[in-house]
Amino acid sequence: MVSRRLSRLEGHRRKFLAVIDDTPECQRAVHYAGMRAKNSNGAVVLLYVIANGDFQQWLGVEEIMRAEAREEAEAVLAKAAQALRESIGIEPEPVIREGIASEQINSLIEEDRDIAILVLAAGSAKEGPGPLVSSLASRGQAFPIPVTVIPDSLSDEELDALS
Repeated sequence: MVSRRLSRLEGHRRKFLAVIDDTPECQRAVHYAGMRAKNSNGAVVLLYVIANGDFQQWLGVEEIMRAEAREEAEAVLAKAAQALRESIGIEPEPVIREGIASEQINSLIEEDRDIAILVLAAGSAKEGPGPLVSSLASRGQAFPIPVTVIPDSLSDEELDALS
């Protein structure tokens, strides 16, 4: 069970959480989250999760790999944040975590009680709609807050009209 959301209380703003990963569709989720935040006087949180399994080396090598992964995460988040600033005029809150994406999403939602909506985008690749959307569909238990899944078939104009 998730803690009570605070986003509607005085002094708080509803936050839209978008997960940054290496899928092409994640930029659509970021854009939609940014538009929803702008249109509702909310905020955007961008989460990048570094997978734990990437660091199974000797200690010295592991530290170098972890530092490189962190640098890459920071660069990817900076690029996504810049795109939001330029296209929508919103300053997002970047967050970097290590671990399993679904666990880190749940953990962040529990910690930041202003996060009210998780925004994901479905891909159209033959492998399926993307790892997070597939995870959501196959889980016995859903994420603890509402999830908006952006279909790949929407044009940018349609996406903006819906947000």
